[in-house]
Amino acid sequence: MNRLSASFIAGLVCLSAVAQEAVSPNGKISMALKDNGYVINYLDKAVLDIPVVGFGSLQSQALTFSQRLSADYQMLAGKRLHCTNEANEYRADIGSGQCLVMRLYNDGVAFRYELSGLKEAPLPQEQTTYLIPEGTKRWMQQWSEAYEGFFPLTTTCKVEPVPSFSGIFKSAEGYNNRWGYPVLLEPVDGVFALISEANIERRQSASCLYNDGERFRVVPDKNDLAVSGFWHSPWRTVIIGSLADVVASTLITDVSEPCQLDDTSWIQPGVVSWIYWAYNHGSNDYTIIQKYVDMAATLKLPYVLIDAEWDEMQGGKTIEDAVAYAKSKGVKPMIWYNSSVGWVDGAPGPKYRLNKPEDREREFAWCEQIGVAGVKIDFFSGDNQMNMDYCIDLLESAARHHLLVNFHGAPIPRGWQRTYPHLLSTEGVYGAEWYNNVPTFTAQAASHNATLPFTRNVIGPMDYTPCAFSDSQHPHITSLAHELALTVLFESGLQHLADKPESFFAQPHAVQDFLSLLPNVWDETRYLSGYPGKGVVLARRHGKMWYVAGINGLDKPQTLRFDLGFIKSAHGVCFADAPSGKWALSVVDKLPAAMACQPRGGFVLVLDINQNH
Repeated sequence: MNRLSASFIAGLVCLSAVAQEAVSPNGKISMALKDNGYVINYLDKAVLDIPVVGFGSLQSQALTFSQRLSADYQMLAGKRLHCTNEANEYRADIGSGQCLVMRLYNDGVAFRYELSGLKEAPLPQEQTTYLIPEGTKRWMQQWSEAYEGFFPLTTTCKVEPVPSFSGIFKSAEGYNNRWGYPVLLEPVDGVFALISEANIERRQSASCLYNDGERFRVVPDKNDLAVSGFWHSPWRTVIIGSLADVVASTLITDVSEPCQLDDTSWIQPGVVSWIYWAYNHGSNDYTIIQKYVDMAATLKLPYVLIDAEWDEMQGGKTIEDAVAYAKSKGVKPMIWYNSSVGWVDGAPGPKYRLNKPEDREREFAWCEQIGVAGVKIDFFSGDNQMNMDYCIDLLESAARHHLLVNFHGAPIPRGWQRTYPHLLSTEGVYGAEWYNNVPTFTAQAASHNATLPFTRNVIGPMDYTPCAFSDSQHPHITSLAHELALTVLFESGLQHLADKPESFFAQPHAVQDFLSLLPNVWDETRYLSGYPGKGVVLARRHGKMWYVAGINGLDKPQTLRFDLGFIKSAHGVCFADAPSGKWALSVVDKLPAAMACQPRGGFVLVLDINQNH
C-alpha cells in the first residue's frame, strides 16, 4: 500500500530531485555513490560497499527520488502478525535499458533491476557485487541445494569447502567460493548487515553468492527462458542495524507480493506430531502412526504428519485408514510427497504424483476429499527457475484444495509466506533431523542453535523440528530446557516436535501442558540479549502471554542477562535446568533480569500479564 501524507509532500521541498545521498525515512540508513558503485551507511558509518551493479559493464548513476512507500499488512503466522515499514524509493537509469530501483527502508535496503526492450533472448548476466573485506566478522553458510549447513563465525573468505549433497564448490586456491543466503556481517562493532533476497516470481530463478577474494557476486541460478519485453529481478535485500533490528525485521515480506488468496479462513498454524525423527520408516507402519496420532490427541496438538513411504503401508492398511484414524481422534493429518525433481533414484515415495498439472490437481483433490489438512513436499533441486515455477505451481494448486504446505529439502524462504500464507514452514536449515545422519551435529548443535535466530530464522519460518529430549541415531548433548526453548526461539507456522511419544510422556506434566498450549502465532517478537553462536534470549507475545526463551550456545556455564522492563508485571512459570541434568521448575512472581544456564542449557519463562501480582 502506497500512501502520501501531507507532511511528506511538504518535506519534498527539502529533497533534491537528484539525490547525492539517498536516505531512509528515519534517517538512520543512507546510500551514496562511491567510485563506480554505491556505499550503504548506518548512522553515518559505512557498513557495505556495492562496487558493481546491473547487468554488464555500466556506470552507476546518482539516485533520483521517486516516491515514499508505506507497508502495512497482516500476516497469518511469523514473527509478527501486524507488519509496518516505510521506505523512500529512488531510481537510476544505469544504461542499456536498465533501471535500478532502490528502496531505503527504516531497517534496511532493497533494490532490483528493471530491464526493458528484451528480444526473445536469455537474460544477461547480473554483475551485482558486495565487497566484504578480510577481517570483517561474518556468519556464512556454504551453499547446498537444501541449505543445510552451519553458519560458523569467521573473519576471512578463505574457508575450506565442506562436502554436501550438492558437491564441493571451490576456487582455484582450494577455498569454498559459493555461499547461500542469508549472510550475516558485523562490519562495525554492534552494527550488523544481513544479506538475502526476496519476492521470487515466475520467470525468475533464485540466486546465491560466488566470491573471488573479497568480492561476492550475486549469481542467479539456471534460467533458460527466452524473455521478451519487460522483466525485473527479485529484490536484493540487506537488513541493517543492531541485532534487535535484524531479529525483528520483516523486510523480506515487506517487499514481497501481498497475499494472493481471497479466503484464508482455513489456514490454521499449529504444532505437529512427527514420526520420522525417531522412526525413519515409521510411516509405512500403521501401528506407529497410531502412536503418534494418540500422542497428538493426548497433548492436544492439532496435527500429525505421516511422512515418507505411506504408499507402502504394511499389514493390509492404507493411507486412507491412517487418515480416518487421525480424524476419529480429532487430529488433522498431513502427508508427505517426493517432489520428484531432486532426489528420485533410491529415494522414498510416493513419487511423480505432483509433477504434471493434471496429476497434481487430481492428487490434491483426493487429499481434500479424504480429509488431509496439508502436504509436506520434499527433495527439490535448488534455486533454478524451473524449481521456482514448480514451487509456485504447487502452492497455487494446494490453495485451490485448502491444503497447508511445508517445503522440505528446499531452498530458503524468500517472501512467499506473505504471498501464499498457507506456506507455513520451509526446511532450508541444518536441523534436528541431522541427529539421524552424522555425528557432526552433536557437538555443534548448541552453538548452531544460538546462531539461527540471527541468520536463517530472520528471513522466514524454519522447519528445524525442535524439542528432542531423547536421542536418535546420534546423541544430543543440549539440555532439556535448551530443547524446550527451541520451540519458542525457532519460529515456524507448523512446529514439528521431533521426539517420540514415550519421551514426551516421561516429562513432568507442566512440560506436557506447555507443549499443549504452545502458540505458533506471535503478535510480536523482541530481541532481549545475546550474540550469534554464544547465546540468545528472545521474547515472543501471543495475546496476553509472553514467552521468554534463552539458550546457552557455549560448552561452559553462562548467565544470560536481559531486561523485561516492557512487561510491567506478570505471573507465570519457569522451565530451567537443574545441575543434575533434570528439570528445575518454579513459579515466577517477580520478573528476573538474568538466568544462570548450564553448559548448552537454556530456559523458558511463560508469563501471563493478565495476572498481576
